[in-house]
Amino acid sequence: MADDIEQSDDEQAGGEVGEITPKSENFSRWYTDVVRRAELADYTPVKGCMVIRPYGYAIWENTRDRLDARLKATGHQNAYFPLFIPESHLQREAEHVKGFAPEVAWVTHAGGHELEERLAVRPTSEAIINSLYSKWVRSWRDLPILINQWANVVRWEKVTRFFLRTTEFLWQEGHTVHATEEEAEEETLRILEIYRSLIEDDLAVPVITGLKSEGEKFAGALRTYSLEALMGDGRALQAGTTHNLGQNFAKAFNIRFEDKNQELRYAWTTSWGVSTRLIGALIMAHGDDQGLQLPPRVAPYQVVIVPIPGKHFQESVLPAARALQDMLAAAGIRTHLDDREEHTPGWKYNEWELRGVPLRAEIGPRDVTKGQTVLVRRDNREKVFVALETVTQAVAELLESIQAGLFERASAFLAENTRVPSDYDAFKEIMAGPRGFIEAPWCGDEETETKRIQEETSATLRCLLTDREPEGDCLFCDKPAKHVAIFAKAY
Repeated sequence: MADDIEQSDDEQAGGEVGEITPKSENFSRWYTDVVRRAELADYTPVKGCMVIRPYGYAIWENTRDRLDARLKATGHQNAYFPLFIPESHLQREAEHVKGFAPEVAWVTHAGGHELEERLAVRPTSEAIINSLYSKWVRSWRDLPILINQWANVVRWEKVTRFFLRTTEFLWQEGHTVHATEEEAEEETLRILEIYRSLIEDDLAVPVITGLKSEGEKFAGALRTYSLEALMGDGRALQAGTTHNLGQNFAKAFNIRFEDKNQELRYAWTTSWGVSTRLIGALIMAHGDDQGLQLPPRVAPYQVVIVPIPGKHFQESVLPAARALQDMLAAAGIRTHLDDREEHTPGWKYNEWELRGVPLRAEIGPRDVTKGQTVLVRRDNREKVFVALETVTQAVAELLESIQAGLFERASAFLAENTRVPSDYDAFKEIMAGPRGFIEAPWCGDEETETKRIQEETSATLRCLLTDREPEGDCLFCDKPAKHVAIFAKAY
């Protein structure tokens, strides 16, 4: 996709986007139009960086809060670690620093003086956090350590795009320490399931989970698991990863503990994270030509109330709309009353459809007389006339129906666009045409993965299905297959 964060000076200065480009005409431009027109994010004077506007940040807050509750329910605690990492710390784990070297930003001067040691601006925190764990861990009684932090990171990306890939972004990163490999693996898979629950149950985006290949795993990890989502244009998006780091970082940072037999042992560590990329995922998984379609569980407003002008508007309609707002808010439903007089109801309908509010409540003079409101769904535009005395129950039921409907529709799209080719020629035809996920037997050879598949088709190996056994030979050569792999063109 095009580099849409790094725009011209005129665009970065704040030029407004007009109508939304149809998805079928230009998916890339449609995505950027929706982000800007719905006021989720905008350009900044800093190349490759975006500002997350209040409406976009509210989606992130709701997503963050739902994940944070899940993590705390499983015993994890939040902490915060420095943004700057001494170069000597970053270099202790050779494979790790090699993997991140091209993206690291360095601080060399401060206060007008050159620093004695360069400081990396946090690309990820394994180095700084594990250096502190080496001080905190002494005995088996100190384990496990289950710490998460909500933070920003900087990775100097060459190509950037709103939410999907920016020089600075927001995320959470968990870092845990365990006494055994089994406990570390259990933690890695536990978090994978927590992420799956968040993305599928709250964002309504279906994912495929699996093991990353050796060539695609996190730098310095023993094993990496990922969650792969399919976007509306047939490209994959890595929605999150969890890493069993083995003892690599424990040995690099000397994280040792005395076990119950009073023997000194190296610990086992994990790390894992999801980011504001999830906002990009839900935009591309659910949006249409009218704009966003937000899952109710993370939408800033679940219901927008639009009062209809008419006779006795100030005396009856507006008070009824405010009463409806109070009623829904008291039931815990996030509600916004759009009582702006400078816009017509039709303009408001279009604006809130663009912003993806799941449910619209219309109330006019006749509705006040009848003691009702008209509820309109964003996902299918169905209208329901509901008595005000039963409106909270009706709204709650409709929101759950919309949440489930978005997931069902996205799941159907995933199923329709996951293909099993008969041979490599069919594989190449799919990648050149409709794209989507391709399920294929693979021999496990890294040269086949990178030199042949990536170079010839631009597809990458997204993950290996750990619950499937391959049959027959590799799709790409005559060697026996070792894995069932998922391939796709990806963001």
